[in-house]
Amino acid sequence: MPPDRPSFPHAGGVTAAEMRALDWSTTRIGPPSGWPAPLRTAVDLILDSPESMYLAWGPELHFFFNDAYRPVLGPRLPVALGTTLPELWPDAWDAVRPWVEDALDGRPSRHVDMPIVMARRGEPERTWWTFSYSPLRDADGSVCGLFCVTNETTDHVLASKRQREREAELRLVTDALPVLIAFVDRDLVYRYANRTYQDWFAVAPDEIVGRSVRDVPEGVSFEVRRAAFERALGGTASRLELDWPFPDGRRRFADIRYLPRLTDEGHVDGLYICAIDVTDRKDVEALLRGANTELEARVAERTRDLASSETRFRATFDASPESLFLMRLRPDGRLVYADLNTAAEALYGLDRAAVVGRFPSDLVDAAAADMIEREARFCLATGENGRYEAERRFGGRRPIVLNVAVAPIGVDEDIDPLVLFCGRDMTEQRTAEDGLRQSQKMEAVGQLTGGVAHDFNNLLTVIRSSVDLLKRPNLSEERRRRYVDAISDTAARAAKLTGQLLAFARRQPLRPEVFDAVGSVSALRDMLGTLTGSRIRVDLRVPDHPCLISADPSQFDTALVNLAVNARDAMDGQGTLTIAVGAASEIPLLRSHPRLPGDVVTVSLSDTGSGIRPADIERIFEPFFTTKGVGQGTGLGLSQVFGFAKQSGGDIGVESEPGSGTVFTLYLPRVGDVGRQAAVADAALPGPAEGHGTRVLVVEDNAEVGAFAVGTLSELGYGPTLVMDAAAGLAELERGAAGFDVVFSDVVMPGMDGVTFARLVAERHPGLPVLLTSGYSHVLAQEGTSGFELLRKPYSIEDLSRALWGAAARRTR
Repeated sequence: MPPDRPSFPHAGGVTAAEMRALDWSTTRIGPPSGWPAPLRTAVDLILDSPESMYLAWGPELHFFFNDAYRPVLGPRLPVALGTTLPELWPDAWDAVRPWVEDALDGRPSRHVDMPIVMARRGEPERTWWTFSYSPLRDADGSVCGLFCVTNETTDHVLASKRQREREAELRLVTDALPVLIAFVDRDLVYRYANRTYQDWFAVAPDEIVGRSVRDVPEGVSFEVRRAAFERALGGTASRLELDWPFPDGRRRFADIRYLPRLTDEGHVDGLYICAIDVTDRKDVEALLRGANTELEARVAERTRDLASSETRFRATFDASPESLFLMRLRPDGRLVYADLNTAAEALYGLDRAAVVGRFPSDLVDAAAADMIEREARFCLATGENGRYEAERRFGGRRPIVLNVAVAPIGVDEDIDPLVLFCGRDMTEQRTAEDGLRQSQKMEAVGQLTGGVAHDFNNLLTVIRSSVDLLKRPNLSEERRRRYVDAISDTAARAAKLTGQLLAFARRQPLRPEVFDAVGSVSALRDMLGTLTGSRIRVDLRVPDHPCLISADPSQFDTALVNLAVNARDAMDGQGTLTIAVGAASEIPLLRSHPRLPGDVVTVSLSDTGSGIRPADIERIFEPFFTTKGVGQGTGLGLSQVFGFAKQSGGDIGVESEPGSGTVFTLYLPRVGDVGRQAAVADAALPGPAEGHGTRVLVVEDNAEVGAFAVGTLSELGYGPTLVMDAAAGLAELERGAAGFDVVFSDVVMPGMDGVTFARLVAERHPGLPVLLTSGYSHVLAQEGTSGFELLRKPYSIEDLSRALWGAAARRTR
């Protein structure tokens, strides 16, 4: 055998080496020279695979595995070669035997998160696996063994369980609070409600979710609350006191806060409602006012009942569950503490005898004393009630959050004016609100990172596998080109995914162009067929004439891909996807938006899948909302489609019925004859050209990227000069701008950014064109390109050559 051709098996890796070293004559299957050709081919196949795989051959199920499967074997690894599947896994054999027999009968199967009890380390343990069994056939088509692709999902299953437990704990906490807590979306529809709703309104929380705030609570006018909702949705917290009807027939008072919830981009996506039953406080205030009035009357009349009235006042004062203290304005104009009740003594850790007669500055810090003085004097001057919230620390204890109501007493009477301070400890409520917000934020981030990691890992798998295959010797030119094309196509898909994320984050400006929607949809057909799989039939219905639109073609393609992926998942990989392009005379009424007359192009995608639940229809375009499992989707796909349609001057509609499929329809403004002429003119531009010595100043702060750009431009026949930042670029141009035909600059650089640099070049060296390049920039997202041409990263050599050719053609001297 020639020295450059290894003996069987031909693959590399630890397992292949061990197989070559094993004396197979001592095993029941015998030496490899006597093995059937299908078995040898199958063994080479699994040894070359990066996936965890094994195969079982013949009636005895002789066991073979690859390097990726080795960690699964654990202590069984030393005896795995040369044995059989039942002998190697006796503890799991009864669980997998029916599926093995199905595969040997020609019936493949796949199982997700399947629980299996295994004794991998001597003790039985509960594990979860995702695996598939496929028949292995010989030359005449007879089943002679089976393939198994298997991955352990124990960590994923246990993590999902812990997530559900954490969510249950959060609900347990919010349900235990005597505070009404809810979250409503921008459409003022309840999306969360705690158990306090049951206590207050005799309506279960799950019956409230999905209903409008206009309907719950019953008997309360929405118009009274409208302004508070509008302020919160505008980003400003608001507060309202209302009397609400309770099931017992009594009208009770609620102190309600409306708190906006902001996304990471600073947009309000809904608001929290936190309400406290303050009926007791209102009753106490009323009693106090009545008692004070009675007391003042008795003092004025100098009646004998003064002592009795004081006793009744003290009883009411001390009986209040709210923390109350009185301040008196002395004739010398200074404020002193006049009284405090038992609840205030307990909350503040202060004794009444040590407080009465003292100034605020004696008991609290300067800032707190100033606030108390300011609130008291405002009430005394205006006769109006006040309210404030502050954090206080008393006696070295933990800080507490106080909500304090302030009311003047006896301002117009012939006594020293009094001010009543009524404080409530809001610490637990604020902690619960913060916990609820953090939990929902972490859930959204988990969905995002899980979905994005999943999508990028899929793309990296294709690239890594193709690179590994390109390293193999003796590849035919056809196979080498196939692997190179796979890497190129996957890199383009990765660029589209990053573009989708940047567009969602509003960090990427759209680049509208006039193009034919029919041509773009037709060009995507093959890719969509590959994306959806062989069991989904893609039916394309397009007119025989162009349908011109003005939009970003890349984001248009991304929107169609996102809709196709959703359709594929809804059909569970089997069914019919119909894509149709048409025309309409208006954008119809969608989600309470008015009709918009005008010619539009319609692009609809219809599937035969499971449909969308009515409860989810209103939420499907929300960022991060997904009905898929953890790690299976980012919740960004439909949000990207919605944002693209709106930014392009159009809209998107959805019609769905559970069990009968879904139809998504994009409405985009149609472009007339002027747009057609522009599109034809664009199509007539010449293709990429060689540099022919064109002199290019390359401004790039990343040394590796700069070196690659210089090498690429030199290969294309350009004359590149590299500088590492904008300041060096300006200096180079000052030394001799006439020596360059075009400037090629990155946007994101330390110090001066590329857009500012381009403006200075245009100002100091008119006629010298500048071509910008970037994969992401907050400057571009906020300000655009300021009229300079932009080449987006990642770019191909053809894109670079064409862009430089066009820019250099505009050089004037």
